[in-house]
Amino acid sequence: MKLRMLAGLTALVIAGVSACGDGSGSSGDSAGGATTIDVWLMRDSISAQFQKEFVAGFEKAHPDIDVKVQIQEWDGIGEKVTAALASNDAPDVIETGNTQVAQYAQSGGLLDLSDRTEELGGGDWLEGLAEPGAFEGKQYGIPYYAANRVVIYRTDLFERAGVDAASIKTRDQWIAATEKLDSGGTQGIYLPGQMWYALAGFIWDEGGDLATRSGKHWRGALDTPQALRGMDFYRKLQALGKGPKDSDEAEPPQAEVMAKGQVAQIISTPGGANVVTENNPDLKGKLGFFPVPGKTAERPGSVFIGGSDLVVPAASGKPEAAFTFVKEITGDAWQRKLAAAMSYVPNKTTLADAVASDPGASAMAAGAAVGRATPNTPGWAAVEAKNPIKDYMTAVLTGADARTEAARASAAITAAMNGS
Repeated sequence: MKLRMLAGLTALVIAGVSACGDGSGSSGDSAGGATTIDVWLMRDSISAQFQKEFVAGFEKAHPDIDVKVQIQEWDGIGEKVTAALASNDAPDVIETGNTQVAQYAQSGGLLDLSDRTEELGGGDWLEGLAEPGAFEGKQYGIPYYAANRVVIYRTDLFERAGVDAASIKTRDQWIAATEKLDSGGTQGIYLPGQMWYALAGFIWDEGGDLATRSGKHWRGALDTPQALRGMDFYRKLQALGKGPKDSDEAEPPQAEVMAKGQVAQIISTPGGANVVTENNPDLKGKLGFFPVPGKTAERPGSVFIGGSDLVVPAASGKPEAAFTFVKEITGDAWQRKLAAAMSYVPNKTTLADAVASDPGASAMAAGAAVGRATPNTPGWAAVEAKNPIKDYMTAVLTGADARTEAARASAAITAAMNGS
């Protein structure tokens, strides 16, 4: 997923990363005999300070490798990476959105790292990063960091309504609490009608999916009983506030809506709280977080995991040095430092304690442990381009028959994914 999509909702990341170069090719060896690797990292994925600290630490630990980081923009990155992978002058390591790996792997331009996953601790990777980093049974993308949605809530409004956020562990409890909050001019929750990432989580909780695969053929699955139950829960929750039924969380920006009025909850990445308080400083100290609740108290709700993977182009002339870089920055020591610096979820379930002291990030980590990604196929990009899921949601929320609209949207997903 493009991290800028999350950044548009939140201030998860620290801005101001400085570009270290604009070239696109891999550098030659340094004069002192060290191997120089070119690394493409995305704008705002890490802070300038963390980048400086990591590169210095890496080069000290590996004096035979020099690192040249080049900061890339999300706009147009797909075309730029595709061109680089097809050339003989590709960078050595590239950061990609976790859901972008399949389209790059399909071209044959990525190095297969399947036989190195054990060395990287792959058995503990977050599924929502690892699964989309694989393509046709081979691992190309190495999980880098994760970010996902949680519930941001107004502690003062919860207290006034007599609702204990810590007691909300199931979806039924969430609905009951939100019904209490939705009174006296307060919106129980501001949930726009087209937040399809949230819908996906409810569908996954019911055992459904957005699309299913049979052989090489994909079929939209919004019309299954499981997916319809997920949509029904979304409808009930969305009705407990005044969110628009025909737009998503960006129109208008939901954090700004929460800042302006009596909104008890939103579903957002934790950085959304920063946007709220920037727009209304009076709310500082009045915002809390909890994971999206699941169907049972034993398991948080499924969430879509955004974030990044690292890939090594097949055209890299220095694959071992590139792998060393990937191994270091995705290893436990630097993952803990990255989580602390950026409030990200580390790439392994075993590292969740790294964010235990950060309320927002720890709520994120709880959801990330059961997080998912969109269908792992290059064809999914065609679905998101027109996104019939959004139209389906609006139709249902404005009174149309759910089964009829789900069948229509599923047919559109099927056509888009199979190129027909």
